[in-house]
Amino acid sequence: MSDLAISVRGLTKVFGGRRVVDGFDMDVPKGAIYGFLGPNGSGKTTTIRMMCGLLTPEAGDGTCLGFDILRQSQEIKGRVGYMTQRFSLYEDLTIRENLDFIGRMYRMKDRGARVDRALVDLGLAERAGQLAGSLSGGWKQRLSLAACMLHEPELLMLDEPTAGVDPKARRDFWDEIRRLSARGVTVLVSTHYMDEAVQCDFIAYIAYGRKLISGTPKDIPRLVGLQTWVVEAGEVGTLEAALKADPDVAQVARFGAMLHVSGTDEARLEAVRQRHPGQWQKLDGGLEEAFIWLMSGAQDNFAGPAARGGA
Repeated sequence: MSDLAISVRGLTKVFGGRRVVDGFDMDVPKGAIYGFLGPNGSGKTTTIRMMCGLLTPEAGDGTCLGFDILRQSQEIKGRVGYMTQRFSLYEDLTIRENLDFIGRMYRMKDRGARVDRALVDLGLAERAGQLAGSLSGGWKQRLSLAACMLHEPELLMLDEPTAGVDPKARRDFWDEIRRLSARGVTVLVSTHYMDEAVQCDFIAYIAYGRKLISGTPKDIPRLVGLQTWVVEAGEVGTLEAALKADPDVAQVARFGAMLHVSGTDEARLEAVRQRHPGQWQKLDGGLEEAFIWLMSGAQDNFAGPAARGGA
């Protein structure tokens, strides 16, 4: 247990008579970057908040940073940094003023020194006097990260932190996340980007309140058991329609001029190759194919009475 930042069992949350999180179990090692993948409304944010003692579950229990999530939530809150999906700082204050305000909230005695250090660490020093509202998405992201790291938390929660920012800003952001993890900070991050998911130490796929599978990015495709081939053809649209109509094909996903053809039965996929002309090549299992496969079998807990899970 001393090696775990978080250990929870059976977490359940009900909103409006429906289970938005249903019997969730998770162990998060200290210093790990743990990714949460799932469709919008699948309970990712609610799950993360319950695991960190920020939201009280209807059922289940566990510990976070050595504290009971049900009875010691105040102790947990002071050790957690939370970066919301939407920019939540004051746009009419400068970068430095925003960070100074956060320092006042935490009653930091060495507030000025910590603000100065945060400005340098996140590359914000030269923009310290700029109004937050005038920043681009990538710079707002840096400011948000600086704000939630100002009190030096042991656990960092990031709710889709790179949504809407350019590729370079995303890369720079993840470079910083890896540096924090190397210093021992545990990171929980929800994301829709597969190139970000592969940078996590562990991944959990969540759909409509339930954990479908969890493991390392390398192990997930193997655990799903999905076999995938990539095929190119002159008339890719015609081939796509034919493959989708083929009973031996479980899944077809289009990537530009190529098709990723997947299934769990290797022999049946081999028969598919023989029936459909094109340039076929075996593909190592990928997170995106696994994600699409898992989501296709998940039932929306807001779809109707049959999906309510007895809530």
